[in-house]
Amino acid sequence: MRQITLSFFFIFLMSCATVADEKPILSPTLAGSLQPYQSPVPSHTPLPPTPAPTETPLPTPTPHLYQISSGETMGDIALKFGITINSLIAANPNVQPSAMSVGQNLIIPDRETISNSVPTPGPLDLDISSPDCYPTLSGGMWCFALVQNGEATPVESVSAQISLSDLNGQNFASEVAFMLLDRLPPGDELPVLAFFAKAPVEVSANANAVLLTAVEVPADDSRYLPALLRNVFTEISWDGISAEVSGEVVAEGVATQVWVLATAYDAIGNVIGARRWESVAGERKFHILVASLGPVIDQIDLIVEAKP
Repeated sequence: MRQITLSFFFIFLMSCATVADEKPILSPTLAGSLQPYQSPVPSHTPLPPTPAPTETPLPTPTPHLYQISSGETMGDIALKFGITINSLIAANPNVQPSAMSVGQNLIIPDRETISNSVPTPGPLDLDISSPDCYPTLSGGMWCFALVQNGEATPVESVSAQISLSDLNGQNFASEVAFMLLDRLPPGDELPVLAFFAKAPVEVSANANAVLLTAVEVPADDSRYLPALLRNVFTEISWDGISAEVSGEVVAEGVATQVWVLATAYDAIGNVIGARRWESVAGERKFHILVASLGPVIDQIDLIVEAKP
């Protein structure tokens, strides 16, 4: 069951059938060109991962702080220091992998300490779909994989490894993919996504995804506030390439961070676009444009997340 929600960052993905650039130009919306429909029950897109710098710092014998550089992802940093992404996430429970900022500090655990400690628990047994991949004109590839939370409680720190293989079945590229929200509510599904800077079009169907991390959110956790959307209205353009969604966020308590993630699907349930809206200065009314990077849009799902 998908709850409906939206977001402010946007990620443009490309359809295997229709090749587009990383930032496709949207057709101008003309008066009367939108097809309105009332969204169902009311219910976040960071910048795409980029290649890690070539210089690899050597791990120190004790845990230390590492300052994030522009373009780095959690997976890049874990690879640099020769540790698992699970260990890096466990050492930085308050850092959201999909929303890291330049200059932010990460705790880098010592590899010897990790090997001598109690093993990090594996991810929860969540369902993850085969990736939907979309080539770009620049020769890259966007890939999405839907993660379904069948647990009775919310989960967070969700990540997966998406790998591409050639026509002979040999893997030649892999990236760590993250969700666009911190938390995945029970019974919902959200995409994790990864960008490959270079990937031939012919490998678009040869992609697989493996869940890396997913941590249960404690029942008494106070880092998230109850929130919902109301007065949600969605309009899909006449050509199905874009959609506008508006509404209002209602949160219990004082929320300092509010995200709304809008995910666009085609008629067969493939993710074809996403955008995250972020509240500014306490703003609660949102308006967002979501674009498809391939097939026409059939449905927009929204999920809201609020933090004190």
